[in-house]
Amino acid sequence: MSQLVIENPAAVTAPQNNREQRFRSALRKAFSFPVMLQAWIVLIIARLAEKNLPDVDLWWHLRNVQYLFTHHRLPNFDTYSFTVAGHRWINPEWLAEIPYYLAWRALGLEGIEILMLAVLEGIFLGVLYLCYTRSKHIKASILACWLAAFLGTINFGPRTALFGYACLVILLIVLERFKSKGRAPLWLLPPLFCLWINMHGSWCLGIAALGIFIACGLLEGEWGMIAASRWSRRQLHQLLAMFAASCVALFVNPYGYRLVLYPLDMAFRQPLNMASIQEWASVDFHGPRGIVVLIVLAGLFCSALLARHRWRLTDLVLVLVAFYGGLSHERLLFFAGIIVAPIAAELLEIVPRYRPEIDKPWLNAAIICGILAFVVFRFPGPAQLEQQVAGQYPAEVLPYLKSHPPSGNVLNFYEWGGYLGWKDPGLKVFMDSRVDIFEYAGVFKDYLDLIGFRDPIRILDKYRIRYVLFPRDAPLVILLRANPNWKVDFDGRLSALLERVGPMPADSPKSVAKSKRLQAWQGA
Repeated sequence: MSQLVIENPAAVTAPQNNREQRFRSALRKAFSFPVMLQAWIVLIIARLAEKNLPDVDLWWHLRNVQYLFTHHRLPNFDTYSFTVAGHRWINPEWLAEIPYYLAWRALGLEGIEILMLAVLEGIFLGVLYLCYTRSKHIKASILACWLAAFLGTINFGPRTALFGYACLVILLIVLERFKSKGRAPLWLLPPLFCLWINMHGSWCLGIAALGIFIACGLLEGEWGMIAASRWSRRQLHQLLAMFAASCVALFVNPYGYRLVLYPLDMAFRQPLNMASIQEWASVDFHGPRGIVVLIVLAGLFCSALLARHRWRLTDLVLVLVAFYGGLSHERLLFFAGIIVAPIAAELLEIVPRYRPEIDKPWLNAAIICGILAFVVFRFPGPAQLEQQVAGQYPAEVLPYLKSHPPSGNVLNFYEWGGYLGWKDPGLKVFMDSRVDIFEYAGVFKDYLDLIGFRDPIRILDKYRIRYVLFPRDAPLVILLRANPNWKVDFDGRLSALLERVGPMPADSPKSVAKSKRLQAWQGA
């Protein structure tokens, strides 16, 4: 029998050893300290967003897509209310509504919650990437990302704005790559803006950021702690061409120029919307979010002075614009957080840097697995999500409305209009949170006068209100409880439904003509 002789045993074991080394290296990277810190971002985002499902706009967004899928066209006229029925309106967020509806069709409220968390996690992991690209300091980048997340909580929820901010992060990543390396996939910008304008009005923030980015590169010089470098001729031509193409791409939408001009419409034709809705109010510096904003501003100022940070002109202008918007309108703090995070990461040099040689992969693995298990365990089920909704919306009154359909006009609480219309499409509401269309017609002003007790009975008579569905402790409900012309039909834990039992005011010739026009439109 011949004997097999291996001349070099190491040659056989070498490939096996290489595979083991690669596997161990991959394992160390997968359970490294930076990955563990990213797991904490996942946890914090999930915790900050876990109570934000019942967004006031969600319901009519779902209803819009339901109409689109049923009739194969966008709802260009109001059919949800009796106050502005037949009025023309545009839906500037129609494309971003579709993912939420598909998620609802697939898994109900759980699907919406999963989609919301996925988009939020994607946004802030993108912010983390942007921070690390600028600072090359993972710990500082994580802290800056946490800061941005806290500032952004004003928009946490199943909101179409999340898709807009996802587009903003993509835009900033492309621009940062172009600034640092002199080249980037700028061809992405026109299709990005084409999608963006059909998803949310925050596209105008992106156009402004792109314009600032280009304009600041037209200057070169140093002014104290501020520096600017001029674009090369080739870079400038590329940027201007993509800016022009992006502006043209904005007109690729179902509404044409009207959608492009909608941000101006909101700024100048909707003063009550801007003045009365809490999100559009300026920052309250007595609240936790306002205190954090003050700390951020003070920290940026002090860090820049102590570290003698040299500001890029682009960064300085973007930060000033972002904080002006965020301080003027609280909802824009999300935008401010995204803009300021990369600069904050650069300023956090005081934080010790990551040292791979002292990393403990098995400890990191235990923490990562614990965090993921906690997120999965804490994820709300269908019953918990329905309970969240019932705590904010009048789910308790729905069985009563089904068994006792209203036989007249219903004045509903503003925040409940979309929910009532989604749950009972046959119910024509007084108004919902599409403030623009109701402000154009004067309905929103009348609603504000009514809840402000500026001749409420006159307004109830003007709209021939027979039922009032409001929070049970609302001042209007307390007033009507004491009025002999009104009775309580339903009195729940959250809501109360009152019915007029006294005589209905006589119709004016103007209201009769309006009613006939409405009936003719509905018949058509």
